[in-house]
Amino acid sequence: MVIKPKIRGFICTNSHPVGCAENVRRQVEWIKQQPTVENGPKNVLVIGCSTGYGLASRITAAFGSGAATVGVCFEKEPTEKRTGTAGWYNTAAFHQQADQAGLQYHSINGDAFSDEIKQETIDYIKANMGKIDLVVYSLASPKRKDPETGELHSSVLKPVGKQYTTKTYHTDRDEVHDVTLDPATEEDIANTIKVMGGEDWERWIKQLHDAGVLAQDCQTTAYTYIGKKLTWPIYGHATIGRAKEDLDRASTQLDKNYQDINLKAYVSSLKALVTQASSAIPVMPLYISLIYKVMKQEGTHEGCIEQIYRLFTEGLYAADPELDSEGRLHMDGYETNDATQAKIEALWDKVTQDNFHQLADYEGYHQDFLNLFGFGFDNVDYEADVNPKVNW
Repeated sequence: MVIKPKIRGFICTNSHPVGCAENVRRQVEWIKQQPTVENGPKNVLVIGCSTGYGLASRITAAFGSGAATVGVCFEKEPTEKRTGTAGWYNTAAFHQQADQAGLQYHSINGDAFSDEIKQETIDYIKANMGKIDLVVYSLASPKRKDPETGELHSSVLKPVGKQYTTKTYHTDRDEVHDVTLDPATEEDIANTIKVMGGEDWERWIKQLHDAGVLAQDCQTTAYTYIGKKLTWPIYGHATIGRAKEDLDRASTQLDKNYQDINLKAYVSSLKALVTQASSAIPVMPLYISLIYKVMKQEGTHEGCIEQIYRLFTEGLYAADPELDSEGRLHMDGYETNDATQAKIEALWDKVTQDNFHQLADYEGYHQDFLNLFGFGFDNVDYEADVNPKVNW
């Protein structure tokens, strides 16, 4: 079939197998051009491995450190009449690249929140890898079924404490407008923490540890976004922020619970980028379009792969990584420093419907959005007839 993007709201409902393969290939080639990650990981588990920062983590571990990787994701397989999800095609492309490089890999498709998928992962590690020395937790999901109670919890994107009105950008209508968000209830907050907080991360580490598949001096990290003043009302000081605070609690608890293997658990704060998760959050399309403009002018703009390579080389595998007061690793300093934020805030105050395309880098935002789903690459023929059925 000839596959063209079908965009609905903040999501693209289809994806292009050749374009997704090109997206993965470019990240792999970039990593190959960098110095090897010194003293990097050898056996890596990436939970949420198929898109965004999780995919970049798997690529960095494999091609930057020669690591064997096992990845867990939840993706839809293609049929003859319908494309698979971008994450499906990304994973297939990763497999192909790993084959060519002679790297060990395995991918498990299913609900990472479930105990069944955890056990399947453990069984594979025991049979084929021995012990894991890095666990990356990079899940982004709107829902989570509690494996103990069977209850389905849904996260919400709401401010905490009071109603909040701010500017946002509606990508479908090409419109800058105000949006008003009602405050979260206590139940909203509790459900969001249940889905996006540290409980499932802790559950993974406990089951891996109890099964004896975590190596001595193993490291684990969960990804977060903290941001600054412009995004705090919908992010840092909102329901998502409460869930991310719970990651800090979990990180501290993991360090205490697994001193027998000298486990080091970190929350890693990364910059705002166009991902399938961030494009769904009010305010973020406008904010990201503005930071792209400023950071590209400053020469500090990075994508997922550049951020994660720095996380490995300057954070996880640095001799003396710099931590904040909460013990977090930060790769977001190019975005959150005061000088850059002052420029972004000045643009935020000025931006209107009339001047949006002059003040913001929406072209860059939209390009990254299309690339997520395998579209918009200049060396891919989007008029070509392609087979959507790609196997792992």
